[in-house]
Amino acid sequence: MIVLIVDDETHVREGIKLLGEWEKHGITTIYEASNGEEATNLIEKHRPEIIFSDMKMPKMDGTKLLEWIKGNHPSSKVIVVTGYDDYHYMRKAIHFGSTDYLLKPVDPEILNQTLETAVNEWKEEEEERKKEETSGQLMNMMKPVYRDRKLTQLMNSDEGVDEGLFEELGFQSSRSYTVGIIRVNRSTIEAFSGDRDLAYFTVLNVVNEILLEKECGIGFRYLSNKGEVVIIFWDRFDEVGDILAGIYESLQAAMNIACPMALGKMVGESAQLMESYREARKVLVGRNLLEPKACKVYVEYMMPDKPLKSLMDYTSSIDLAMQAGEIEAFDEVIEQVRADFTENDYLSVRQVLQFENEYLLLSNRSYKAKKLEVKVSEDVEGRVDSFFDEDGNFMLDEYVAAKRREISLFLRKLKKQASRKTSNIIEDIEAYLQANFDRDVKLQEISEHFYISREYISRKFKQEFNVNISDYIVNIRMKKAKSLLKNSQLKIYEIANMIGYQDDKYFRKVFKKVVGITPNEYRGEGKK
Repeated sequence: MIVLIVDDETHVREGIKLLGEWEKHGITTIYEASNGEEATNLIEKHRPEIIFSDMKMPKMDGTKLLEWIKGNHPSSKVIVVTGYDDYHYMRKAIHFGSTDYLLKPVDPEILNQTLETAVNEWKEEEEERKKEETSGQLMNMMKPVYRDRKLTQLMNSDEGVDEGLFEELGFQSSRSYTVGIIRVNRSTIEAFSGDRDLAYFTVLNVVNEILLEKECGIGFRYLSNKGEVVIIFWDRFDEVGDILAGIYESLQAAMNIACPMALGKMVGESAQLMESYREARKVLVGRNLLEPKACKVYVEYMMPDKPLKSLMDYTSSIDLAMQAGEIEAFDEVIEQVRADFTENDYLSVRQVLQFENEYLLLSNRSYKAKKLEVKVSEDVEGRVDSFFDEDGNFMLDEYVAAKRREISLFLRKLKKQASRKTSNIIEDIEAYLQANFDRDVKLQEISEHFYISREYISRKFKQEFNVNISDYIVNIRMKKAKSLLKNSQLKIYEIANMIGYQDDKYFRKVFKKVVGITPNEYRGEGKK
């Protein structure tokens, strides 16, 4: 694997190179760039899997570089490294798909945790990409796979191609085109018992049967973006909305699946297909999830012209709730976020995806900060997909309830961890007392030694052992005294001195009070 480190400060690049556990993760080559322009050249030449990038750099800054990577090399996992603890940069990083966000000076442990996560995510996604590109296990699937690959290439080309090459697939040249997107979400896959290939095969059979009858377009599995079937229309443009509605209703009637669909703008040549696709994608993620709509086909962009709301704006309230440590403290924050994000009865898919991205970022950072293990899928669209019912309606109540459960689980893990730490500290204090029972150990000494307040030590020790510390020391001393009285010829005053009493009369008094008889009587019984 290849890593690229982009930063205008040489010592930062050298620091990351020094701190990273590269061999452990199979990284064999590390390239460096001092700005975004150098980085784009290296990325085009070497195609690195992992990229560390600063945000403030000369020539091309981190924001522009992230945007370029998203459009030109989206399979790379990008880790933003910056000295500016500013949510503005964090939002930009999230928007352009960065894996994580690190602050300078870089903590070695967090760096390597983040590196491990990025490498594992890249490997999982690469495996998925290979699966989608080499699918062919079902009967007669070779031609569809070839079609999907070739038409994906056509979609992604901005230089124009010989459209005659695609005639064998059923693609027809035209003066105008428009692109439609069908979202194949998790509930659709589950309708086919989790068989992703069978789901796409069946959906495309329905799609292309209708398109062939109308002689107006072709559908294929778009390999560049997980979970999408793309349709290229070349005719009957005034009927396209109705044709999509017919496809939607046919899929629902035949297989009881609801696949939301969207339409892009009309373009004049095949080299501009990506422009129409981007418009369709914009329409798809801009649709209002709160709008009751039986046939989920969207042909125009409806999202209000205002910025998306950010979960980062609620960090102070989240921090206060975190300090309280109880899930009830989060309820007010959760309800406020819900009310704000669904203002005017509008909630777009794009808004939910942004929320999920920011939620995952905050959640993962909280787990890392508290050194708790976390295994969460980073497939944001997949996580959101699971909250659509069989009719394609977004289950907002269930989504909110799931977030509450996840926060509650985190708080329970925190309490369990705190309880474990408390237990360990009290055990350490007990060992300290066992080792120092023969001298006058004060509560203040223990407090200073373990960096814990006297009140806390006193309360927790009493809870754990059911006695206070002074009585516990006395018990240790008496146990030791009884052993010495039975098994040695030492004088009583010598034994008293050995276990921490300078006054043997006081020792005799304490011994009788605790044991019930005098030291001499106890020794006498031991000789019988």
